[in-house]
Amino acid sequence: MPLAIPKDRQHRTKQEFVYQTLRDAIMTCELRPSERLVIDELARRLQVSTIPIREALHMLQSEGLVVNIPHVGTTVAPVSRESIQDVFTVLEGLETVATKLVAERATAADLETLAALVGRMDEAALAGQYDQWAELNTRFHLTISAIPGLALLQEMSERVLARWGRVRRFYFRGVLVRRVAQAQQEHRAILAALRARNIAAVQDLVRQHNQAALAAYLGYLKE
Repeated sequence: MPLAIPKDRQHRTKQEFVYQTLRDAIMTCELRPSERLVIDELARRLQVSTIPIREALHMLQSEGLVVNIPHVGTTVAPVSRESIQDVFTVLEGLETVATKLVAERATAADLETLAALVGRMDEAALAGQYDQWAELNTRFHLTISAIPGLALLQEMSERVLARWGRVRRFYFRGVLVRRVAQAQQEHRAILAALRARNIAAVQDLVRQHNQAALAAYLGYLKE
């Protein structure tokens, strides 16, 4: 079965094409956590030689997205307790900084953009459209990271949110669907604090938001 090919992207080399295709497949859980990656099979699925496959796997290994297991071979990195803690710990730090800057710098138009996203998320939650809610949720957090206009902050936030996207897809029914209603209350509270330019309140709310999400995932792992 061929892997989904990223659309609307220009790839300069076969290595770049393979790397991006495999990375997207890992992030969307098309390639599942702990799934074994057989080089010859991937080469057939992507219709390339084994050389760009090996090169791409080395790059993905350097990112921690694939691992080599003795007597097994190369596999997709598992979604472990430690990897979940890593995502939410880093995300909390980045969003604490980003929301402080948003509270200080956001224009009225910026705040209206965030409010519109929260409104659409409310509608998706009420309609039970959880896939749409999850995509809007990612846009909400990405918008917060973009408003300050700091390229490195935005880039790092995008990387961490992509990791979160992998976690939430893997535990979609077990965690995300159960948490939507509470998460929406937290989003509305964050938006209200941003509108009030209340830096202390918004930073406390962001910490609570990320820690509540982390607790939900870790609690599910215990189950």
